[in-house]
Amino acid sequence: MRLDKYLKVSRLIKRRTVANEACDSGRVTLNGKVARASAEVKPGDIIGITFGDRQTQAEVLAVQETVRKEAAGEMYRLL
Repeated sequence: MRLDKYLKVSRLIKRRTVANEACDSGRVTLNGKVARASAEVKPGDIIGITFGDRQTQAEVLAVQETVRKEAAGEMYRLL
């Protein structure tokens, strides 16, 4: 699954366009490297997101095309 879509489906970022812009500006990393929006995400990957002075890291636990809002938090684990 594409990184921008994963960020939206898992609700780490609320909208795909915002996820796309964050990737384009270099604020999203995948396994320690700056990632493009088209990067493939698989279980075990570490995603880092920087917004302002706040930095978030999450480990990918599951990749699903669609998920209910209540179950979205089970797709990743915050580090």
